[in-house]
Amino acid sequence: MKADFRWVLADNRPLRLFNLFILYVAQGVPLGLFWVAIPAWMAANGASVADIGYVLALTSLPWTLKLVNGFIMDRYTFLPMGRRRAWIIGSQLVMILLLLGCAQVGPGVGDIWLLGLAGFLVNLATTFQDVAVDGLAVDIMQDNERARASGMMFGGQAIGMAASTALTGMVIARMGSSAAYLLSAAFVGLVTLMVILQREGAGERLLPWSRGEAHRRNLEIQVAAWLPILAHTFRSMILPLSLLWLPILLVQGFHNGMFNGVTPIIGARYVGWGEEGVTTVSGLAQLAAGIAGLTIGGWMGDRFGAKNATIAMFVALLGLSATMRLTIDLWTDPAHFTFFVYAWNILNVLITVVSLPISMRLCDPRVAATQFTLYMACANFGGTLASWVFGWSDAMGGLPMMFLVVFVLHVVGLVMLLSVKFPDRSKFEVQMTTRLASGDGPPPRQE
Repeated sequence: MKADFRWVLADNRPLRLFNLFILYVAQGVPLGLFWVAIPAWMAANGASVADIGYVLALTSLPWTLKLVNGFIMDRYTFLPMGRRRAWIIGSQLVMILLLLGCAQVGPGVGDIWLLGLAGFLVNLATTFQDVAVDGLAVDIMQDNERARASGMMFGGQAIGMAASTALTGMVIARMGSSAAYLLSAAFVGLVTLMVILQREGAGERLLPWSRGEAHRRNLEIQVAAWLPILAHTFRSMILPLSLLWLPILLVQGFHNGMFNGVTPIIGARYVGWGEEGVTTVSGLAQLAAGIAGLTIGGWMGDRFGAKNATIAMFVALLGLSATMRLTIDLWTDPAHFTFFVYAWNILNVLITVVSLPISMRLCDPRVAATQFTLYMACANFGGTLASWVFGWSDAMGGLPMMFLVVFVLHVVGLVMLLSVKFPDRSKFEVQMTTRLASGDGPPPRQE
């Protein structure tokens, strides 16, 4: 019995937090490879801004489409293995196979269509893993754990991106892109093995052919038809607070997509660094961001509250955008460039960490994967929108204009944050607690 307790996520808080951390590390591996290392490699080898923007746009596109993933996962799952675990294992196996395929094909800098397709497919599989892990977090984390869990999740993602960016950038420069794909596949494989050896709830199966049964809570909240899923999601998404939260998430995603595109261009064309130099600085910055997310992020959310901490991060990003727009003459200075890369990576992780509990609190647990995915898809759509805008930067006045665009959008987001009161606890958890206290038990299973 003791051994079972040690490996059951629902019964072990440290294990829950560690799993969220390491699964987000695994998610960060293809992000660091396709969002930073590959664009830096392209920039250093003469690819145009339009070509880099095209590859980045295709790479980020699955993250704007992942709302479909949530509907599928809330409707179809193998409950004897838990609500999310089968999806996590399956999506990571697909990630591994695709990365091995990329290693075999080995597209070059001039193979723009192949690079875009590789980025799209690997990130598509990664979005399924992301949605499954997010659903797992909403399912198993207690409200008082969510600020810390958010820090573990996005701190882990940043650390995964950092390690991936630095290592794959170095490997690409010295051994070629195929070796970088193989290295990424190997790490995701190790994390997949860890997931296979654990359970979500007591008594569930490790594998489809193992012994075990579905947990009672999962049977009670599982929605087994499309119409109720759509109805619950629609009712939750059209609530005023939800509608006001969506554009704020869009703005958060926009600066991430824009700064991802701007970084390798400034590093290669203004500072004069090659792909290894750019990816090394980016990787170290992402590592610092991950550590900040694990430490400062969770503390800020607990100490100041999600809304106040998010407002502070918006103000900091406004200051960074204004600084870069007003100091164009310093863009050739390696120290100035390094400051920018560190600053935006740390602020990007911190704003994600401190704002995530708001998204969780707005979710109906019956359709948690779907609703949470819609929120995250909105933020990711902001990143894709930024990638397309970045592709037109030359026609719009160059890179300095991109910082002005980011500044204006963050002013809009800040005004909305200051005007709205978001919840400090999930209303659905309050309802569940009230029902259990009154002896009514959980709500009936939805068919």
